[in-house]
Amino acid sequence: MDRQRSVGRGVILAAVLGLTGTVLGMPAAAAGPGDEPAPPVEWGECPEDVPDDLAQLQCATVPVPLDYSDPDGEQIEIMISRLASKNPDKRRGVLLLNPGGPGGTGLDQPNFLSTQGMPASVLDSYDLIGMDTRGVGHSTPVSCGFAGDQEYAGNIPPYAVDDAGVADQAAIAQGVAEQCAANDDEGRLRHLSTANIARDLDRIRAALGEEKASFLGYSYGTALGAAYASMFPERADRIVLDSNIGDTHLDHDGMRRYGQGMEETFPDFEKWAAARHDAYGLGSTPEEVRETYFTLAERLDEAPVEGINGQVFRLATFATLYREASYGGMAQYWQSLLHSEAPVSNAQTNPVAPSPHDNSWSVFLAVTCNDVEWPEDVETYERAVAEDREQYPLFGAAAANITPCAYWQEPLEPPVAVDDDGPTNVLIVQNQRDPVTPLRGGELLDEKFGDRSRLVSVDGSGHGVYVLGDNPCALNVTTKYLVDGTMPEKNLTCDAA
Repeated sequence: MDRQRSVGRGVILAAVLGLTGTVLGMPAAAAGPGDEPAPPVEWGECPEDVPDDLAQLQCATVPVPLDYSDPDGEQIEIMISRLASKNPDKRRGVLLLNPGGPGGTGLDQPNFLSTQGMPASVLDSYDLIGMDTRGVGHSTPVSCGFAGDQEYAGNIPPYAVDDAGVADQAAIAQGVAEQCAANDDEGRLRHLSTANIARDLDRIRAALGEEKASFLGYSYGTALGAAYASMFPERADRIVLDSNIGDTHLDHDGMRRYGQGMEETFPDFEKWAAARHDAYGLGSTPEEVRETYFTLAERLDEAPVEGINGQVFRLATFATLYREASYGGMAQYWQSLLHSEAPVSNAQTNPVAPSPHDNSWSVFLAVTCNDVEWPEDVETYERAVAEDREQYPLFGAAAANITPCAYWQEPLEPPVAVDDDGPTNVLIVQNQRDPVTPLRGGELLDEKFGDRSRLVSVDGSGHGVYVLGDNPCALNVTTKYLVDGTMPEKNLTCDAA
């Protein structure tokens, strides 16, 4: 694979796995299984494929019921990791972590955040606890059996240029839903939901011997954290929700906000590229850069270049907006597409081999589709695509397109309702310009939590604020809350760094 195309494929993967991303539940009063005695945790070495350059992590497994309505029935395993506080005098408890998804591995998250600059005061205050949530990786895994050459692009549906594009995707989505059901020999997919993952969190808390647990979640992790704080308000300690999807679950409206997020964030790339027109030639003004985007997308719709069509190009650009550090690679990629008719690919696809994304895609679908009922008629998606193609022309016709959730079995329980009756312990942090979880998601969740939450709105761009961003105000406010419990008196805005 040539270098230009590698850039595109790399950012596509980021989009597919990022939220890649996005809850079901019983009322908090019915969440009793978390009260049952838990076996003690036995810490040991982590699997070899868990990044741990500093050899700081320990791992263990915690058994949980597959079906919480049958707590004595089949048990599955959840693998957790720990970066222990090295300062017992300052340690106040555990900080459960979730990097997003659903479907993303989180065993390396304590080490990752530590190496990214997690303040020492936080590392002293908590044992950082990562995990592969139910169905993921080193926990009891699930699989839909995705193959390497399968006609399925992942968690975000492809851009539909017209109604025919929706119909084509509907056939693929139905096939994927049927494939997942056929591969679910042990009946585990049905029990992957955000509500059950929140119940797992409370089992982990109990297994660690803690009366309460704090939580830091990014992207989909905000849905999980909101569910945990709602289902277990007396056991949820300090909750930080970063880059918010707007509720305890991802639904069609939530996914459609991806289109809004790209419209709000793309101007940052426009300005960046325009300032570097002499180097990349993408336009000397933001308006010209935007026009270049549409020119390339429409050209590739008509004549794909070595496997790169308009759908792939739009998805790659969307993923680039997650991090400003990706802008240079995407500008180079655009430049190569403008001046090359056929980038050469040396990639070989084994049609028999499983997709490397099989597990993460399978978990994403199971959790997202099990959390809430999705529209079942294709016409609903055709109308949404037509609306969002006009309202959010950059990416709306992708985000509104049909997914396998339209053909999934009905959820076992309704979504978790956000509980606004509890302690003021939910800190919501949110960039004002985020391609996948726009500011509106943070505002919606803050509105639902009411007096329980405070919203920290950051004049920044990209996906991820605390530790992952560079805004000193947001870093200071969040750290002070985690370490000292100091919650802002009211919602606040952090100026640009």
